Amino acid sequence: MRIATYNVEWFSSLFGRDGRLLEDREWSSRHDVTRGDQLAALGIVFTAMDADAVMIVEAPDNSPRHTTKAQLERFAARYKLRTRKALLGFENETQQEIALLYDPDKLTVRHDPKGDGAQPLPGQPSPRFDSTYRIDLNIDGTMDTVQFNKPPLEIAAHAASGRVFRMIGVHMKSKAPHGATGPEQERRIAIENRRKQLAQAIWLRERVLEHLKAGDGLIVLGDFNDGPGLDEYEKLFGRSGIEIVLGWDEPRETRLYDQNARLAFGKKLAVMPYSARFYLAEHGRFFNALLDYVMVSPDLRALGPKWRIWHPFDDPSCYSTPELREALLTASDHFPVSIDIPL
Repeated sequence: MRIATYNVEWFSSLFGRDGRLLEDREWSSRHDVTRGDQLAALGIVFTAMDADAVMIVEAPDNSPRHTTKAQLERFAARYKLRTRKALLGFENETQQEIALLYDPDKLTVRHDPKGDGAQPLPGQPSPRFDSTYRIDLNIDGTMDTVQFNKPPLEIAAHAASGRVFRMIGVHMKSKAPHGATGPEQERRIAIENRRKQLAQAIWLRERVLEHLKAGDGLIVLGDFNDGPGLDEYEKLFGRSGIEIVLGWDEPRETRLYDQNARLAFGKKLAVMPYSARFYLAEHGRFFNALLDYVMVSPDLRALGPKWRIWHPFDDPSCYSTPELREALLTASDHFPVSIDIPL
């Protein structure tokens, strides 16, 4: 089975108010890319991936006028994809939903959130992801309240083979200091955002440990907006959100595993894995980053999954296929990350 995560930049902008595809020559929300070209590129990328399930980050927004499910299924039908059914969890107010597009012949899925709506007592399950979490962010003896602006999508999955497993789709808070008007405010907002992101990682890690304790096969995947060397504040906090969710320094039986994370956070190499590519206008060049991950529990790691980042330049097959290479560059500023695993 091939399971992937893909952050599609402003997927919502490719649909009209009635939920119809906008296959035209008007500009998309991507720089210098038309809506028609972005949709065609996405069709090529999804077809090439040929995944059984894709966790879509920044999926089209959900509203009474146009549902995420209908829009994604319309996209799948237009490009004749096997992943023709969509699942949405808790909707959010950012126009960037987290949704699963999947092949119903290969697996059955349902939204299955865990926890309840209140901060639990010690020893009780962690709160539901559409609720609140209390933690001392500033280490000042005062409890702060944290929320996910994009609550993770918790899925109970049943493969056609009979294998039962769970998935959690994630879009972590950005650390970027959006709205800053000067260096001091930029530093303050960046540090505040990192604190909030680490709190979300701790919350998610609690849920991971609950599943591992229950013996659940688990895949945690999505855009974590975090990775090695992304900003100057990493050393200030000691650990990244990725290391927290993985359980980097914890006993092996409670760790999640991601091959790309191991390469990036382990021994430093001359060549690093990257899953996103952004243009920095002030420097006149592109910046690569590892932001997207597919983490698996120890029992699933034992099955020998194979990781792949569909990078247009770093993946030999993508690079040697001009149509796919150009489609990956046109479709989004992120590239799909997939695992092939015998489920």
